Amino acid sequence: MKTFISRVSFSFAVMLFGCVLFAGWASAHVTVKPGTSAPGAWETYSIKVPVEKDIPTVKVALKIPEGLDFKQYRPVPEWKVELTKGEDGRVTVVTWTAEGEGIGPGEFQQFEFVGKNPDNDAALAWDAFQYYSDGSIVEWNGEEGSDNPHSITKVTADATGAAEENAAAHGHDHAAGATGAGGGNTGAGTGAGTESAPTADGRDGQAAGSSSTEVVTLILSIAALLLSLAALVAVLRSRKKAS
Repeated sequence: MKTFISRVSFSFAVMLFGCVLFAGWASAHVTVKPGTSAPGAWETYSIKVPVEKDIPTVKVALKIPEGLDFKQYRPVPEWKVELTKGEDGRVTVVTWTAEGEGIGPGEFQQFEFVGKNPDNDAALAWDAFQYYSDGSIVEWNGEEGSDNPHSITKVTADATGAAEENAAAHGHDHAAGATGAGGGNTGAGTGAGTESAPTADGRDGQAAGSSSTEVVTLILSIAALLLSLAALVAVLRSRKKAS
């Protein structure tokens, strides 16, 4: 009976430790918020870039989904912004390049921009490419459930009320057509906009909610880790007594 309890405790500890590791891995994804928005709305989007390696992230490229009309971006100190445009003049890729050390291990950076949603219901897929200082690239362009999934924003009429409140809070002017400072830049020579990897905080309520969720996840992960360690110690002690 004691052996059975020990095995169960050890298995439980391993499971909890695995959950902690998974929680940390999942939170390291590059994400774009909000997850829902209204058709035709001028939405403030935010891309959150955490660092999952022990070296800095020095560049991030985001492909603008078909149907979204990119309008403006919020400048971030020590980051240069390049806009790659298609033949029709539409912005297809936005690239943030660090002019300093970039995003360090254990840190994250958040970039914001405004885009006009398509007039009809749609699913906007955000393909992002994260560049590290050693030249490696992590492509966040997989389907949901993959190792490197892209974010999806559902454009639906059900989100109309929330989008109107968001627009009012940010004072968006639907008549404004200017791109953000430096918006005339293009990604010439960067290769951005291809199907392969491009080479190119005033948070809203959605972003704040995301941060709160991450805090809760971190607390639960720490608690699970402590329980795992306690169970592991109990197993080791029981084995020592048995021997």
